[in-house]
Amino acid sequence: MISGIDLFCGVGGLTHGLIRGGVDVAAGIDLDPNCRFPYESNNKSKFIEQDVKSLDGHSLRSLWADDAVKLLAGCAPCQSFSTYSRKYRPSTSDSKWELVADFSRLIDESSPDLVTMENVPQLADHPVFETFLASLTGYELWHGVIECADYEIPQTRKRLVLLASRLGPIKMLPPPLIDERSKPTVRKAICHLPKLKAGQHDNSDRMHSACRLSALNLKRIKASKPGGSWRDWDRSLIAKCHRRRTGETYPSVYGRMEWDAPSPTITTQCFGYGNGRFGHPEQNRAITLREAAILQTFPGSYRFVPEGHVPKFSTMGMLIGNAVPVRLAEWVAASLIASLKAIK
Repeated sequence: MISGIDLFCGVGGLTHGLIRGGVDVAAGIDLDPNCRFPYESNNKSKFIEQDVKSLDGHSLRSLWADDAVKLLAGCAPCQSFSTYSRKYRPSTSDSKWELVADFSRLIDESSPDLVTMENVPQLADHPVFETFLASLTGYELWHGVIECADYEIPQTRKRLVLLASRLGPIKMLPPPLIDERSKPTVRKAICHLPKLKAGQHDNSDRMHSACRLSALNLKRIKASKPGGSWRDWDRSLIAKCHRRRTGETYPSVYGRMEWDAPSPTITTQCFGYGNGRFGHPEQNRAITLREAAILQTFPGSYRFVPEGHVPKFSTMGMLIGNAVPVRLAEWVAASLIASLKAIK
């Protein structure tokens, strides 16, 4: 049996996928109190509201099951390494790399048998990642950048995945063979959900709620075509900032998704039509929180807020956009288990 601890667990995307893949996750740790309800309501795992910086190896060792293979997993918050963030924040003020260093410290202090980390691809080019790898003495390593759409996730999302083992060789399983009939698409993921207009919600599922659109943005989305952007519009609809030469670097804002292709990367602002290619392929609105969660491969029944509560777009968008896709975590679990079987 593998007993896991999920650092920076968020709403439980990594935990849920690991559990579905056969890993017993003892606990998830995150400092955001908004994560407690979705984490504990969907996973039979303990939620610990604590800053990872205040943890030590002894506290982690007390959580793992006795006589189990011990896994430390996590995805340190990655905004500081994203392309967008680096454009708008000077690197000298960037201290988020310390969270990766804390992950490294906790590995050293707790000595897990297995380690897995998921993050943005840009981390691989950052000096902190080289330091992280160098700290994993005694571990067999595999790491690489994968395209999520290759792993049955209806989303074009590149992620850096690392696997490490003290017990023997380890590697990520290769992606499945996908043909035109089996490739993951937006249509297969969300076409079954009730139709909505901008500003409406589904009475049976408040997570299936669509943001309001201004009169101008309603005109804009009606002028948009799947896979297109603001460049398809009449000039009278184009924002002044996009008419300038500098605006030409934002080709993917105000776009619609395509039914028969994966979605773009689901971000923390995915509920807003003007924040990327987040227009619904057919309905004149941005995608809903539930649609975003399904594109992140959360089950359609995953509970994010208590019954009767109205989800806040900004809060839920951040938690869903930052989550590890559940299906990717399932592949990680399968890879860990396959690697263990191979060395027995």
